[in-house]
Amino acid sequence: MQSTAVGGWREGKLYIGGIWREAEAGAVAPVTDPGSGETIGRMAAAAATDAAAAVAAAAAAFPGWAATPAPERAAALRRVARLLAERREEIAAVMTAEQGKPLAEARGEVEMTAEYFLWNAEEARRIYGDTIPASSAGKRLLALRQPVGVTAAITPWNFPASMLGRKLAPALAAGCTAVCKPAAATPLTACAVFACIHDAGLPPGVANLVAGPAGPIGDVFLTDPRVRKISFTGSTAVGKMLMRRAADGMKRVSLELGGHAPFLIFADADLDAAVRGVVASRFRNAGQTCISANRLYVEAQVAEALQERLVAAVRALRVGRGDAPGVDVGPLIDASAVDGAEAQVADAVARGGRVLCGGHRMAGPGSFFEPTVIAGTPTDALVARQETFGPVIPLWTFGDEAEAVRRANDTAYGLAAYVYTRDLARAIRVTEALEYGIVGVNDPVPTVVQAPFGGVKESGMGREGGYEGVRGFLETKFVSIGI
Repeated sequence: MQSTAVGGWREGKLYIGGIWREAEAGAVAPVTDPGSGETIGRMAAAAATDAAAAVAAAAAAFPGWAATPAPERAAALRRVARLLAERREEIAAVMTAEQGKPLAEARGEVEMTAEYFLWNAEEARRIYGDTIPASSAGKRLLALRQPVGVTAAITPWNFPASMLGRKLAPALAAGCTAVCKPAAATPLTACAVFACIHDAGLPPGVANLVAGPAGPIGDVFLTDPRVRKISFTGSTAVGKMLMRRAADGMKRVSLELGGHAPFLIFADADLDAAVRGVVASRFRNAGQTCISANRLYVEAQVAEALQERLVAAVRALRVGRGDAPGVDVGPLIDASAVDGAEAQVADAVARGGRVLCGGHRMAGPGSFFEPTVIAGTPTDALVARQETFGPVIPLWTFGDEAEAVRRANDTAYGLAAYVYTRDLARAIRVTEALEYGIVGVNDPVPTVVQAPFGGVKESGMGREGGYEGVRGFLETKFVSIGI
């Protein structure tokens, strides 16, 4: 993050064609600390002309980068990974300042970002084609894997470094060039990651950064024919819009969208481990995680014991600024997020739900909400149907395995689900029956760089991570040779 081109983390700039620069029109946007509500920095705000310049830089760099031997691309990604690891503390501090998550979580995210670059460096060396058996002696048949071209990555604010790494690293490994647009709330973390890319010596134009209003930048991504793939993480509504508009140019899309994860706890589960799992899943990043538990279902005969232990664990969580020692739950991203959590709790109570702990916004500066557990909420309440991006978990009971699966699948979403049981046969049956792209069995944090990540139904399409992550940036070309 010490690249002299950046000029300090509080003054974010665009990165286009290997050069740090202000927006062409000179526009800037403030960056706010959600733990205090204060402005802590500024970011150059790109317009359509800046986005077009970034696409042009990526298009100009594409032929050379695509032709770069895979070991050389891999070496460049390893250099990025090394710099990310070396600058972990600095980047984590930036992330906590603008996003709010506890420093321990921010450090872990920077480490995972480095792992994405390291994993995909190795995947760059393993992009294979196929030799296909011919149907006649006079032909030889081949299938080649080639990069799709210029790609656009649109990343969210809840994981501002790792989502960038999960999209950018496989694109570069495949031989694509990229233009990245970070969320307006967390652009400085993206600048810190791009400082590592700059200092790692990647060729100009291979990776570009434009922050600013989503509309003008997105329009460039969607209408410029040189952009051949768009990778987006965010809301289902925006994902659908991108998919509709991308169809006009037959652009590839990969979409990681909303979630409403069920968390099933069976009577034979280790209840202490299950409680730790609920807390780790639901309250990590203040509940602002697309795969975090949104609906807790507990088998009736152990519901009282589980509820008692869970409430005690949630009450013990320490809420505060992410840079304060011992904090478990940081602020929500902004005041509107607090309003959303408050509205869901109020709706649950109005419909007969009981707040077992928490349930209120917290006084003082910053966007804080108490970690909350609710019971007795009807299934038409907002918390039962809408994704909760805050530290709130509703609890219901179920009678048997069939009911648990039915209720878990009763949603338009299908990103992640969780199952706690010590019965292996049940774990297999339930896992296979759940309509989700990710299932954690006795595991509340299943995300790893070497595994595919993505959802089904209205939670998106395509997969990121693992070898499937690179495949999403490759085209297959069939070659028939007459001899």
